[in-house]
Formats: sequence, structure tokens, C-alpha cells
Amino acid sequence: MTQMQWRVAVVGLDHMHAGDQIALTEKLDTTTLVGVWDRDPERLRQLGDELGVPEAVRYVDLDAMLAAVTPDIAVVCSTTKEHEEYATRLAGAGIHVLLEKPFALELAEAQRIVDAATAAGVHVGVNWPLAWYESHRTAFRLIDDGAIGAVTEVHYYDGNRGPLFHSHGKKEIDAETARSIKDGSWWYDPAQGGGSLRDYLGYGATLATWFRAGEMPIDVLARVHRAPGDRVDEQGVVVAGYASALSTFQTRWGTFTDPWTHQPAPRCGFVLVGEQGTISSWDYADHVTMQTNEHPEGVDVPVDQIPAHETSGLANFAWCLSEGVPLYGPLSAETSLAGQRIVEAAIRSVGSGAAVALEDVV
Repeated sequence: MTQMQWRVAVVGLDHMHAGDQIALTEKLDTTTLVGVWDRDPERLRQLGDELGVPEAVRYVDLDAMLAAVTPDIAVVCSTTKEHEEYATRLAGAGIHVLLEKPFALELAEAQRIVDAATAAGVHVGVNWPLAWYESHRTAFRLIDDGAIGAVTEVHYYDGNRGPLFHSHGKKEIDAETARSIKDGSWWYDPAQGGGSLRDYLGYGATLATWFRAGEMPIDVLARVHRAPGDRVDEQGVVVAGYASALSTFQTRWGTFTDPWTHQPAPRCGFVLVGEQGTISSWDYADHVTMQTNEHPEGVDVPVDQIPAHETSGLANFAWCLSEGVPLYGPLSAETSLAGQRIVEAAIRSVGSGAAVALEDVV
């Protein structure tokens, strides 16, 4: 059989993951890169040159690109604030939309994105890179197999040294350069979606909803830390109250090391507590550690060999389109909307200083 090819355009280069998405599009057997757009000609030139993007597919005029290349899929890597603008515009043009995390600045914006896609008959998904790590997919498979019973607690700690310390492909940026670009970076602008809570809480909240088979918390209490002079938080602690027990989601810009080089302390990843055991699943690990009644001392379970269509958001998105099946797991709008509700509750809690009931977040 001839493998189906999906024409992919990358919209916006604000997010450093844009470079990863460009490289992935060119690597996958199911996708072809037909366009890259950014409003900044110099940024487009620099990244295009670094990744060897042909001049013919680089555009500084979005309308011209869409008319010229007619993509099937658009991967949006703009600022979080612009997700609604671009996603609704692209969906209205009949283009499937994959948003680079996080979903949206606010829950209402995320819902309008979903509504626009539904009205246009196209798919919209959200790429959460942690969802494709072998360790976390193995943890989900073990939970799905009933290895630790129903999940009662999810404890999540994640982040990195900060979004200005690396570019695409996890290329390191020196500390002096990172400090020099901080004031002008959208990552440190609350109006554009900056801050560790908006950057990383969606990961924990969305994957926790996945691990818990869709179960939502009753209420959420959150607190953040902002360094003097900063407009956004670099640390957040969220306590989510479920019917079974409390769960915690912690976000951190400023870890001692980046988890893709050396795991910092606290470790980045998840501890999942079930009625009959626990699973510790760390980012980038080659195994998960599981405790059960039979093995209370804990055993290391090697990570599963993940099928190709579950190794990245774009690969999974293209596979679902080819197979004619709904998006599933953290990629799906349904699960990502649930995660966005938890993020919204946390942001409201930070503002009020009180716990926020999930039933009030609609």
C-alpha cells in the first residue's frame, strides 16, 4: 500500500519547539513540509538556515503561504495568546490544527478553538511532548492493564532551567545570553501566556486526567512564586482535591539541571499511587519502578517499545487522520480541555488565594 502523505505547514516560530516540529515533519514517512511561516523575517531566515528549510517554503505572509501550499495540517507554534487567533483561522480554512502546548491562555479560548474545529469538520489536537516519553506511556499501559488498581493520587514535578536556556533540539543557550533576552521574551510576559504555571501545569493536569481515566478533581488550590522584578512565576505548587485523596502538581523554571541532561532533584516526572501499588515514572528514563503487594520493595520495569505512531504528537495526529479514528489520550481536545479546566482553576486560585471548585470552572 502507498503510505498516505500529509502536507504540513508550521505556523509561527515563537515557541522553541517549532524547530523540533520542522525537523520531525521532514523525518516522518507520513508528512511532507510544504510551508513555514513567521512574522519575523530574520527569525525565519536564521531557523530556516539552521534546519536547511528550502527558501521556496519560507513565508512571511501567512495568507500567501496558505494559498500557495494548501496544507492538510498546520502545526501552530506561536505564543500561547495567539493560539485562538491562528487555530480558528486555520480551522475555518478547512485545515487540521495541531497546537504546540499549552492549549490556550484561557479556558474560554480553548473552547472556542474546539468549537471552530467542530464547525469546520476538522481535527484539533494539542502536542504535549511528555505524553510521548516511553516511561510515561509504559506507566499508562501498566495502569490500563490494572497493575496498580485505580489511580488515587498523581504527584507531578516538572520543568527545566528555564525557557531561555535552550532552543530547538535542546540546544543549550548560555546563561549570559538567556539573561540578556529575558525582558523582551514572551515567556516572561503574562499577557502572552508566560510563566511556569501556564507552561508546565498543562502537562501535569492533562496527563493526570489521562492516567485517571478522565476523573476530575473536586477543587484546586494553587500558589506561585515570582522573583522580585518578574511579572510571571517561575515556580508553582498546585494541590488538587479528588474524591480519593489529594494530588500535587508542581512547576519549576530554575531546576538545578535540565532533565534531558541530568535529572535534577526533585526529579522531573510522575509518581502514581493506585489502590494496589505505585509507579514512579521519570522523564527520559529507560524504566519505571512499580511497587505491588507481591513486590513491595519495588521492581524496575523496562520501558515498552512504543509503536511509531505513538512516538510524537505529529506522528500520532497523522496516523489518526490516516486511519480515520478520533484523536485519543492527551492529544485529544477532550482530554486537553479537561487539563485546561484544572489550569484555569489554578490561575483563579492564585488570584483569590482560595481553593476553586471545578464545578465553577466552565
